[in-house]
Amino acid sequence: MTDQLRRKLQEEIDALERELVYDLPKEIKRAAALGDLSENAEYHMAKQRQEFVKARVRQLGRRLADLSLTNMNNIPKDKIGLGSTVKVYDSTKDEEVEYKLVTSEESDVAAGKISTTSPIGRALLNKKVGDETTVITPNGKRELEILALTTIHDEAEQEKAGD
Repeated sequence: MTDQLRRKLQEEIDALERELVYDLPKEIKRAAALGDLSENAEYHMAKQRQEFVKARVRQLGRRLADLSLTNMNNIPKDKIGLGSTVKVYDSTKDEEVEYKLVTSEESDVAAGKISTTSPIGRALLNKKVGDETTVITPNGKRELEILALTTIHDEAEQEKAGD
């Protein structure tokens, strides 16, 4: 999971660096050739894009460095943590829901992937099967009971067994 995320972040960094080194200098040069820079919207837009791309590359670089510090041994083997797939009973909505806890970059609520930093993700962290928790969300209070848990370690073992 984290290897896939690292690759995705590195691909985005590579694409942005290509834009920074090749595309934007050409665009800035072309726009500068149009004349008066004080009233040249194309030039100003290219310069703004250049600053944005530089900031985004720095941000992604920091995130990549943070991910390299993720120690799989620190993720619990018997409790909910990063990479866990959790089935919960939401008594507020009277339904069972399955969530996969992921990093903020991977979150996709429609696909059931929630960030460990989201209200539900934070409420579920370090819980076990049978535990109950109350989550305060923007839509109100929700009562969740943990019904089933597959940790990132369980998934890794299943992948090894399948090979």
